[in-house]
Amino acid sequence: MLLQLSFAQENCVDGKKVMRIRYAGLSQTKSHVVDRELLNAVGREFSHADFETEKLRFESLDLFSEVSLHCEPNADGVNLEYRFTELLRWIPSPAGKKTDQDGWMLGLALANLNVAGEDIRIETQYRTSIDPLFDSKEFAIYASSPWLFNLPIAWNFEFLRTDSWDDLRNFYDRSCYLHLELDGKLWNDFSLIWAPSYRYVEDYGSVPDLGVGIMLDKRDSKLDPHRGAYEEWRVTRYGVFYDDVENYIEYLWDNRIYIHFGRFITGVSSLVRYRPGTQKFFDRLHQGGANTLRGFEPDSSINGRHEAIWNVEERFELVKRRPFSVMGANLFWGMQIVAGVEGSFLWNTKSPDWEDYRQSIYGGVHFLIPALERIRFEAGYSPDGGSVKIAVGLYDKNVAMRWRSR
Repeated sequence: MLLQLSFAQENCVDGKKVMRIRYAGLSQTKSHVVDRELLNAVGREFSHADFETEKLRFESLDLFSEVSLHCEPNADGVNLEYRFTELLRWIPSPAGKKTDQDGWMLGLALANLNVAGEDIRIETQYRTSIDPLFDSKEFAIYASSPWLFNLPIAWNFEFLRTDSWDDLRNFYDRSCYLHLELDGKLWNDFSLIWAPSYRYVEDYGSVPDLGVGIMLDKRDSKLDPHRGAYEEWRVTRYGVFYDDVENYIEYLWDNRIYIHFGRFITGVSSLVRYRPGTQKFFDRLHQGGANTLRGFEPDSSINGRHEAIWNVEERFELVKRRPFSVMGANLFWGMQIVAGVEGSFLWNTKSPDWEDYRQSIYGGVHFLIPALERIRFEAGYSPDGGSVKIAVGLYDKNVAMRWRSR
């Protein structure tokens, strides 16, 4: 969404003492949801820089299509009025997803973006494959919020029921998956991660796991970062009982850095997953397509236990995010031109060699939209891939890459 700054410059002057803060337009959202994101405060001097940061924080909430600031002069300083345009709370929409094994899946979704005005999002989805139609089916429930009972603990819950033929692993995946993640802020931008999951795969059995880690998130926005860094280190144990189907440990390092200059955004990222232990075929890693290497097609022969993927991408904001309305529903859109280069190791032994390495270049267009964040239309090429490959993906690649198999 575009959060526009709209005020009289002569009234909003750095250094003036803030005497009062008011909100306008919060018909669905409780005021303390906004209070948590404020930097300007009554009794402190007003700062344009703080308001720019506030705009990005409001953007990450995914609750507003537009925010503006109005300043009224006061005999002793200035009064601030934050004016919000809220997104539609209930959003029925098509549900889309793209996975390596199923390709595009489409269906219906119903989302409540702001349950009880507390910035809690709940969404239900039903999806089916389109080629071949109804060959794969999924039902999902998602719930999340950046706060838990007004504590700085972000949480995410997921339930997924799958009934699908897996082309990459060549088996019928009838499974149920439950996942909970809690990210508790320790201090400043550091958070502690606790993430238990449970999966039952028909004909194979139970696959429980428990992950713990630490995260440093200094990005200016979680939805469309322009500057800052994200670092995550996580250790996950798969199989915690004697008779579990799998018994291995995943060591994960997720690294992302963003630099902003004018309309140009440079992103450098890497993802490393090392998995020693006993692992079933349905948890082997595959690469190729919109969520890994865009110069290759997903291929069952390209698989491994461990992986290391890196990416350098340049984005140009052709159309900065801007609000619009359709039949009273407040939405936003934007467009970015992208180009980049990416490479990866995918291997089975203790350490990789150059025969396990692949690389591609790509370019394309990203459309920024609510809920899904972005739709990516890209063309990738690698001499090893044989020809130009067209890739279409949802969400940021760094996000989709983490759960690309489901």
